[in-house]
Amino acid sequence: MNEMTILAFALVAFIGIATPGPTVLLALTNGSRHGVRRAGYGMIGAVLSDFVLIGAVALGLGALLAASEFWFTVVKWLGAAYLAFLGIALLRSRGTLDIASQEPHGAGEGTRRSIFLKSFLVAVTNPKGYLFFSAFLPQFIDPTLPQAKQYIALALVFASIDFIVMFAYAVLGSQAVRFLKRSGAIWLDRVCGGALLALAGSLAFYRRATF
Repeated sequence: MNEMTILAFALVAFIGIATPGPTVLLALTNGSRHGVRRAGYGMIGAVLSDFVLIGAVALGLGALLAASEFWFTVVKWLGAAYLAFLGIALLRSRGTLDIASQEPHGAGEGTRRSIFLKSFLVAVTNPKGYLFFSAFLPQFIDPTLPQAKQYIALALVFASIDFIVMFAYAVLGSQAVRFLKRSGAIWLDRVCGGALLALAGSLAFYRRATF
């Protein structure tokens, strides 16, 4: 795998990651609700999910989901239900202002574990991620070279870009909420919650044949 291959992969990966998806939206809302530092736990969860997805694809799970209607449907509905749950929670929010300072360190939805798990589970329960990597990664893999090292290299590049993009969105969220009144903060939650519900709906109607 040469440098040009890595650069081409990084460019395509950046375009895909920067387009707002579930983990990016969570980084934005976590930044506004809990601050960039606490949002970092969600970023770690999302990055770990990148390694899980790419590792699963390297081991053939993506091909299994592409071939099995049953397992594809199971993972799809789990992912759609979880996205809908998060979206509804944001729609019911009463605003994000001062939550980071008011919330006890170890309580409620703002705990490190909760923030981490939300971002991790959103990614690993989305079958589109497995199918995407199954179609995307082999284009940058040289079959004449050891594949494990190549998958590891691509995973590191993808995870690094993912973290940088999520960090930027978390900073955006944390800065935006400083200039919003409470009603504006509520609307920020409403927009992100609606976007997550829309993503849940698109996932619910997603079919393997359209990939």
